[in-house]
Amino acid sequence: MRLVFAGTPEVAVPALDALLASDRHEVVAVVTRPDAISGRGRKLVASPVAQRAEAAGIEVLKPVKPSDPDFMARLTELAPDCCPVVAYGALIRPGALEIPKHGWVNLHFSLLPAWRGAAPVQHAVLAGDEVTGASTFRIEQGLDSGPVFGILTEEIRPTDTSGELLGRLAQAGSRLLVATMDGIEDGALQAVPQPTDGITLAPKINVEDARVEWAHPALRIDRLVRGCAPAPGAWTTFRGERLKLSGPVKLLTDSAELPPGELAVVGKNSVRVGTGSHEIELGEVQPQGKKPMRAADWARGVRIEPGELLGR
Repeated sequence: MRLVFAGTPEVAVPALDALLASDRHEVVAVVTRPDAISGRGRKLVASPVAQRAEAAGIEVLKPVKPSDPDFMARLTELAPDCCPVVAYGALIRPGALEIPKHGWVNLHFSLLPAWRGAAPVQHAVLAGDEVTGASTFRIEQGLDSGPVFGILTEEIRPTDTSGELLGRLAQAGSRLLVATMDGIEDGALQAVPQPTDGITLAPKINVEDARVEWAHPALRIDRLVRGCAPAPGAWTTFRGERLKLSGPVKLLTDSAELPPGELAVVGKNSVRVGTGSHEIELGEVQPQGKKPMRAADWARGVRIEPGELLGR
């Protein structure tokens, strides 16, 4: 099939690579978000998908909106059979949805109808789910509500961060997306409507959502730290400045002496914090304006006083 691939961030690159490697399909163009200002130099930088497509010599389209007349005209000229999508980041309007013969098919990183929305992997970790997965579905006007072509499942490991889990899903999902394109071309796949029960929503996690409340149970804090890694990053405050928890924490189920938020240095390498249940041991932290470092190194530098609190 002739394909126009739509995607923007790094997580979409494995799917583009898999489609480029397929001997059954031709990626004739890529649609991605416009270049964005990035880095300390505040320069315009092309998206990871745009960079990969340009390296492969593929036409790159960067409409401000997919409803732009010039983009719609070019998409019509390209005459794609299908438009596979991975984390594109813009709403596809009905006019564009109708151009490809087989529509737009999205690879979404959840077992639909669970976790519809922008941050399905983060919400799965935050909720303590033991299993998640990926789904391919035909895009319609509802939020991730279209009929499903295929799914895969993936175990969520007890120490998984969102970044680690998303990395595995991006690789496995790339194979699912190619298999879906194959099945659509063969006529062997029929999209099945999603169930009406079991719907959960996964809105974008913002910085304020990532703030640690030390009165919460340790398990909930552990999930927050892992679920918000690498972005936006769980955080608290220390002596009036923001402190990011950039590494995993360790649950200390046999210790519950410290009140919520209180810090204690135990030995040379253990920095502990009280929570609403039992204590946790910090892994890496990132003070404001500095690079991530081991919590023990940070604690030695700031010279924690007895009874000092995080999050005050």
